[in-house]
Amino acid sequence: MPSAAAVIERDLLQFLETVARESVRGPDDDLFAGGYLTSLGALELVAFLEGQYGIAVEVEDLDLDNFRSVTRIVDFVLAKRSAREQGGSPGAAAAAPGGGGR
Repeated sequence: MPSAAAVIERDLLQFLETVARESVRGPDDDLFAGGYLTSLGALELVAFLEGQYGIAVEVEDLDLDNFRSVTRIVDFVLAKRSAREQGGSPGAAAAAPGGGGR
């Protein structure tokens, strides 16, 4: 059975392909610099993450570094889910250690 990170990565790559109308080359590609995400696409991404993973993306979470690559988004979602499961504060993922490495 694939890990939670692998499932989230697969889902994100499929979502981004739909939004960007092209495949992201790699999980560490910069989604904004590479043209995969626009500001509207970023809003769609936040809505997707909230609906798909049952997390709340708070204002303090809206740091581009949390959404710059698929790898960073996976880390963000896992941190938010972990904080939720542990009863942590909604913005706990924004301060997650590591800032993007798995």
